[in-house]
Amino acid sequence: MGVPSRREDLSNGIVMDPAVRHPVLSEAELEEMAPRSQRAAPSALTRMKKKIRCSGSVAKSLLLKFIPILGWLPRYPVKEWLLGDIVSGLSVGIIQLPQGLAYALLAGVPPVFGLYSSFFPVLLYAIFGTSRHISPGTFAVISVMVGSVTESLVPSENYRLPGNESVIDIAARDNDRVEVASALTFLVGLFQIMLGLVQVGFVVTYLSEPLIRGYTSAAAIHVTVSQMKSVLGVQISQRSHPLSLIYAFVNLCAKVPETNIASLLIGCISITVLFLVKFLNDKYSSKIRMPIPIELITLIVATGISYGASLHQVYGVDIVGEIPTGMKAPMLPNTNIFARVVGNAFAIAVVVYAFTISLAKMFGVKHGYNIDSNQELIALGLSNSIGSFFQCFTIGTAMSRSLVQESTGGHSQVASAVSSLVILIIILKAGELFETLPKAILAAVVVVNLKGIYKQFTDVPMLWRSNKFDLLVWLVTFIATILLNLDIGLAVSVAFSLLTVIFRTQKPHYSILGKVHNTDIYRDVAQFDQVQEIQGVKIFQSSCTLYFANANLYAEAVKKMCGTDVDTLIELKKKAMKKQKQLQEKAEKQMKKENKKREKELDAIVSNSPAAKEPEIQIAADYEVLEEAGLDYLGSEKCNLHSLILDLSTAGFLDTVSIKVLKNIFRDFQEIDVQVYLTGCQVYIIEQLEAGNFFSKSITKNLLFNSVHDAVTYISRTHGQQDTKGSDTCLNTKI
Repeated sequence: MGVPSRREDLSNGIVMDPAVRHPVLSEAELEEMAPRSQRAAPSALTRMKKKIRCSGSVAKSLLLKFIPILGWLPRYPVKEWLLGDIVSGLSVGIIQLPQGLAYALLAGVPPVFGLYSSFFPVLLYAIFGTSRHISPGTFAVISVMVGSVTESLVPSENYRLPGNESVIDIAARDNDRVEVASALTFLVGLFQIMLGLVQVGFVVTYLSEPLIRGYTSAAAIHVTVSQMKSVLGVQISQRSHPLSLIYAFVNLCAKVPETNIASLLIGCISITVLFLVKFLNDKYSSKIRMPIPIELITLIVATGISYGASLHQVYGVDIVGEIPTGMKAPMLPNTNIFARVVGNAFAIAVVVYAFTISLAKMFGVKHGYNIDSNQELIALGLSNSIGSFFQCFTIGTAMSRSLVQESTGGHSQVASAVSSLVILIIILKAGELFETLPKAILAAVVVVNLKGIYKQFTDVPMLWRSNKFDLLVWLVTFIATILLNLDIGLAVSVAFSLLTVIFRTQKPHYSILGKVHNTDIYRDVAQFDQVQEIQGVKIFQSSCTLYFANANLYAEAVKKMCGTDVDTLIELKKKAMKKQKQLQEKAEKQMKKENKKREKELDAIVSNSPAAKEPEIQIAADYEVLEEAGLDYLGSEKCNLHSLILDLSTAGFLDTVSIKVLKNIFRDFQEIDVQVYLTGCQVYIIEQLEAGNFFSKSITKNLLFNSVHDAVTYISRTHGQQDTKGSDTCLNTKI
């Protein structure tokens, strides 16, 4: 049977069989579909003009993109949204107050700076942010990361008064810690702005969900240990270095005999009450419009009791101390500190963005609006960098406050603006009322708000059942963060996560595909019973892209799973050809010898000598030579496989190594008379093949097909088989 006619798809050079229907396109449409590499490239001047072109509409679009509030505020539905935003803003503002005071202690700075950080950055995010429901502000994990830097660079031991080593100059220490926190926050904001401007919001994709959850679970342990000193009423030094958490825990245990009983009772009672009321808030959230502000109530009651009973003077309970009223004048961060905190700043910038964008996208999907990832980076960067001038420390996004903001009727960033105004009133007028607040209360607020993070430990059994690699990432992240501290632990976690990705691409799932009867669907024959292999055809597929790290493994898997020892066949064929050549050379020598002998006999005949009998010269036939070499090349090995299809539909890119490996596969299989075909190649993949000089006289574009079924149809007709939908062309049927 003759080879059926074929035509070539001009858009990408893929051969299409006429038996398979394809859209009929005009030459103009085909020209339009041609890959960019085949079109006339615009000049550099044209591209430059296009990029720097500016008009009124373009300028307006850029302005609205950079300052989103100008786009949504004029269209704000006052009647529908205003009341809900006000209620939501008041609820969040009430929660921001105790959390701001508490998380400032985590950051190693006086409590009033937690109020500053709950005002300036929140107001800035309302102007530049694109999420309507997240609640920016102080966040436990970020605060403890800042605190690890401030307490490491400005340890309390350096501020002991001369002549009285037991007394620490708290004012001088706190002033220096605020400088460190401000400089760190400025760099965090600067990194976030730079990442946003160069459009690299994708950087957070390297922080997988198991990594983030393992990291935050370990951070919760750091936070809890750091707050136990306030609950016990003791003083311990904390540093930021490997095993610092272990040292802190050991020091804490050594200080247990010095526990202040009053502080311990206050902390335990507060934790119990907060847990109980928050449980009731969650249980009856559908029945109450506004959750009970138990944190604020606890602060007010505890402050009143502490003031009336003189807990600090009589029982030695550690209290918040002076909280100045009014705003501080802006000041430049100390640039001399930048070099010492630049590494920590980048790590914190990425973690802040990871938490924020994950929450923002969650609410965006739920409520049906888009989140601009790069604008979120810029919004956070401006909030932190400008906030640093007002001595704020780095802000993040707390899930607990965000859920409250959404559940209490928040619809837009107006809720964040209202919450920041609540904090402003407290800063200007009411801050000094909380000066006698016991620090044990703030520690209780911090610990109770970690409840949601501690629930993440249930990830371990779930990941054990679902994905062992993700479980390994979770556990390694958790252990590294516990042992190596927050900054080094994060770097180790990201590196390990990337290594698992590389390892998984080196060990992908390889499969031989078969055809589902009476369809054009192809599935793994090892996983589906009702799938049949095509006679004489092997269809090979990898679960991931082909690149330098797994290219050689890919080639080995192709040869192994095809059921034919390609390398042995090639070696035997070479030996057979060598043997054949040797026998031919031997026959030629024998021929020359016999020719000389015949010449002598002819001379004898001419001289009336007795005639000699003409010699019979026998040269071994090709198949006999091959049998002698140990290979029947025309036998069953060759007939069982005549075509190999490589399905590259999963390939996202090809590098030079993978292209060379593909060429070697073609060469080896063509050596044993097995034709190789490529299917599922995207236009970008074909362009990379062309750039890598893949195509040649033996490897042409006629070997490319749009789909596996196209290739099977062509092979079936070429080899004179019936339609692939018939069962008589299939072997190895699995029942």
